[in-house]
Amino acid sequence: MSASQVSYQKLLFSGELENRVIESHKHLATCDVCALKCSVDRKQGEMGSCRTGVRAKVSSFGPHFGEEDPIRGFRGSGTIFFARCNLRCQYCQNYTISQMDTGRGIKPDELASIMLELQHLGCHNINFVSPSHVVPQIIEGVFTAAQLGLQIPLVYNTGGYDSLSMLNLLDGIIDIYMPDMKYADAKIGKKYSKVPNYPEINQTAIKEMHRQVGDLQINTNGIATRGLLIRHLVLPNNLAGIDKIVAFLANEISSNTYLNIMDQYHPAYQSDTLPDINRQIRLDEYQQAVQWARTAGLNRLDKRQFRKI
Repeated sequence: MSASQVSYQKLLFSGELENRVIESHKHLATCDVCALKCSVDRKQGEMGSCRTGVRAKVSSFGPHFGEEDPIRGFRGSGTIFFARCNLRCQYCQNYTISQMDTGRGIKPDELASIMLELQHLGCHNINFVSPSHVVPQIIEGVFTAAQLGLQIPLVYNTGGYDSLSMLNLLDGIIDIYMPDMKYADAKIGKKYSKVPNYPEINQTAIKEMHRQVGDLQINTNGIATRGLLIRHLVLPNNLAGIDKIVAFLANEISSNTYLNIMDQYHPAYQSDTLPDINRQIRLDEYQQAVQWARTAGLNRLDKRQFRKI
């Protein structure tokens, strides 16, 4: 993908990308950067639920080969793992990054340098992991990197609890949205991720993401260039409600939605205190999840699903 094709370069040339930097940073003063809307003044060092101030914290970065095939390709996805998270998933599979203070605060120009390094290494895209609480910092980093020659697609790899105002500011910046759809029931979301109204906020975000980028587009080399890719982690006892999630995707988003139904759940973090999720999922639970997706009419399941059925 050339600079003339990635959408954020067009915003750079028009001057709109700089405007987005200014507008997004206003939200840090009474923080509503994510859907929790903590209202703290991060510019003055106050911290809300994400425990992140004015600087984004990066835990690690590098070419990543564990993503879906259209994202990782053959040279890897240029993944930047942000520390902390706006969710408190009691079973978090990466809790050392999301729930502990393991990251290093970086300036926007440092974030830009990371993006350019990953591009230089040949990565197919820049993959922002857990970005919901650091959108203004990401936009500023992209603004700097774009001026210095960044020209590969940007992936927004999120837990799906996103602010609509931030998504509006990301319109034309993000090429590929890769959100989780974790829960179909608000009470379950509150119990296991400690946030209110997860399904409503998540579904609103998914609709906006799809409006911006449409269904996942994959080029002749098998690499995703633009669009929406949904992830769903199967939980024990169908606590996540995948039957309702796939119905929403098929009926309200697109039957052509690319969906990865993930089977890697294992007890982690605080799950030993919650009996309903203190075990791995069974094969029949995973098979049932895939069958629900097929029955709903979703016809683009990640190929790993077919290897397990």
